[in-house]
Amino acid sequence: MGLGKFLRIYGITFAGIVSVSLIFTSAACAADQNVAGTASSQIPESRLQQYSDLSVKWMQEYLREDTTNPPGNERRAIDFYKKILDDEGIQNRTFEYAPGRGDLWAKIPAVSEKRTEQLRPIILLNHMDVVTSDASHWKVPPFSGEIRDGYIWGRGAQDMKDEGLAQLVVMVMLKREKVPLDRDVIFLAVSDEEAGGTGTDWFIEHQQDLLENAEYLINEGGENLFENGKVRYVGVDVGEKTTYWMKVVAHGRPGHGSRPNPDSAPNRLVRALDKIIAYQTPLHVLPVVEEFLRDMAPYETPERAANYRNIRKAIEDKKFQDQVTRDESLNFLLRDTISLTMLGGSEQTNVIPPEAWANLDVRILPGGDPKAVLEAVRRVVDDANVTVEPLNSEFRVANYSGTDNALFSAIQQVSAKYFPGTPVVPHITSGYTENQRYRPLGMVAYGFNPYTATEEEGNTEHGNDERIRVEEVQRGPRILFDVVVKVAGF
Repeated sequence: MGLGKFLRIYGITFAGIVSVSLIFTSAACAADQNVAGTASSQIPESRLQQYSDLSVKWMQEYLREDTTNPPGNERRAIDFYKKILDDEGIQNRTFEYAPGRGDLWAKIPAVSEKRTEQLRPIILLNHMDVVTSDASHWKVPPFSGEIRDGYIWGRGAQDMKDEGLAQLVVMVMLKREKVPLDRDVIFLAVSDEEAGGTGTDWFIEHQQDLLENAEYLINEGGENLFENGKVRYVGVDVGEKTTYWMKVVAHGRPGHGSRPNPDSAPNRLVRALDKIIAYQTPLHVLPVVEEFLRDMAPYETPERAANYRNIRKAIEDKKFQDQVTRDESLNFLLRDTISLTMLGGSEQTNVIPPEAWANLDVRILPGGDPKAVLEAVRRVVDDANVTVEPLNSEFRVANYSGTDNALFSAIQQVSAKYFPGTPVVPHITSGYTENQRYRPLGMVAYGFNPYTATEEEGNTEHGNDERIRVEEVQRGPRILFDVVVKVAGF
């Protein structure tokens, strides 16, 4: 929505526009002086302050709801959301598909009498469950929501209660500000994303009509890297790698631990895993990755910039191949990856077990062949007493969304206001997201994160001391609001 159109709807003249003092901390928000012309810049400062305060308060409260999966207990998060939505008079429905587990749907409807054409909705999707945590390794209790050192701490602060909170605040802002919409805005919170994806699968199977043939969907997955005092890039997740987990089982002669057996199952497993860890899958350049690296080239050193501008040639060079392998941020973009994540054997120290096992987290680039990866790992192991089998009951073929549409354009335009001069680039995320399940329904689905994070902060996702800067919680919902209004507002 253009500024002039917004002002006409609200009866504001250009002569009556006054500058609005910004409400956010200056360290991470230096670019906010350029947000004039966004939808949020027309909201009085006092109300912006209220939304900022509510964002922090609700973020703390949400992080205190323990929705560790397993078992999930997402009902706690549903109750948190529902109370706020009910208090705000926002239409919502809740569903329980298993004891303590369910989904929540809410909607801000379009202003039908002002529609000139029927536009398909936009969905704000988030998952309520979080991964496990060991409080003994945290500086603060993982479900405390404590504010310390400028951060709000808690499991889910990066994945993805922070984005669910931003989406909730956007719904509240749309309702309170009476923003005229020409497409419905749907809020969808689902369970079990971190494990089986049963929340999304259940909703699509049983309540698909509530998705209303949506055109756009915003979910987790985007990355806005903050380093050296500025945002390096705004990465919009347009595609994801697909999980293809494997189980490695070694078989051997059992016995007493006091009599070493060179061909025991644990020994065979260790030798097999040593080969797997040393194995590097072939490098492969996807068009979206080629575009991302080309866009990032101007911000790199001369040598790396030259490689980024001609990445297909660069990956033929042994020196560059070694650089890719050592660079975690680059390696996953250019190859299928294999990570050792779980090990098991005997339950007693003095017992040599007949079997020892390990799980591998394998991520395959869009278009990759899972059978080929599986056979490659088997060849690397090359041991008849070691089996390698897929853990997945099914393999979901990865999919993409293009960038020639109103949502990507809105993200570009809004990002230019908050982070002038920062490239907005299509990105492949290392992790699987549920965008993969919604694109086949005809939606353009992106991972877009309204928050920025340093590499260190981002690495707390699924790790210890997960946290998010308070100033980001204050600002992030406003950025997302501006994107949504630009796509859905008159």
